[in-house]
Amino acid sequence: MKKSILNCLAVLITLLYTQLAFAATVDTVVTRSKSMKKDIKAAVVKPQLYENSTKRFPVLYLLHGAGGKYSDWLLNTRDKEAVKKLADNFGIIVVCPDGGVTSWYFDSPIDPAYQYETYVSKELVESVDGRYRTINDRTGRAITGLSMGGHGGLYLAFKHQDVYGACGSMSGGVDIRPFPENWNIAKRLGPYNQFPDRWEANTVINLTHLLSPNKLSIIFDVGRNDFFYDVNVALHNKLTDRNIPHDFTVRPGVHNFEYWENAIAYQMLYFSKYFNKTIQ
Repeated sequence: MKKSILNCLAVLITLLYTQLAFAATVDTVVTRSKSMKKDIKAAVVKPQLYENSTKRFPVLYLLHGAGGKYSDWLLNTRDKEAVKKLADNFGIIVVCPDGGVTSWYFDSPIDPAYQYETYVSKELVESVDGRYRTINDRTGRAITGLSMGGHGGLYLAFKHQDVYGACGSMSGGVDIRPFPENWNIAKRLGPYNQFPDRWEANTVINLTHLLSPNKLSIIFDVGRNDFFYDVNVALHNKLTDRNIPHDFTVRPGVHNFEYWENAIAYQMLYFSKYFNKTIQ
């Protein structure tokens, strides 16, 4: 009888621990974008330790892809708790911005309603730092994303190295030039055949001249059967030629959330190691 009772208690304790172990909470916050004259939502995932501590926390900005919205990372993974669990495991605040349906996370020169470089890298960062106990320094910030958001993660970090200390991309469209008819990029920059200079200036692979060795911690990956495979390999080769240290992985997979749910776990580990090394 005693053994049976002890076994039941063990099961109850295990169940209770499981419920408490991943107790991250999610806030939906609204930030006023002065550049676009509108309110924009973001999801902020706070690790369990946040509520019971006075310490400051590092922040990962996690971007969605084309056609998506701020809640994608919390709703579209097979395990709906995946990002919350990672936030708890690593003690990192995760901010999921809304990047517009097809913003590509740059400031459009032709559409004032699409100024998402300014929004994500300035307005939202300032808003989050003002509301939460964050490490208000580049050493406490990382940014990554999937697909269009992978382009955004590297694009914004390369251009704003004073804001982010680490960056990444999962299945990212890191060279937009081979896709002149896709994902409304022409609506943001104008047609490629009319405005090639805009396309050249706003594609990640052409921004490597902004980098110096070891200034940014860089990680990116792509599935072997992803339609962005070739452009990611080309970026890896270019960074290698320029002696820019980076972590690049090719693994089995295609362009879907099954791949990204797996990839984000590796990237969160990478960013956690970066924060542990840089935050004193």
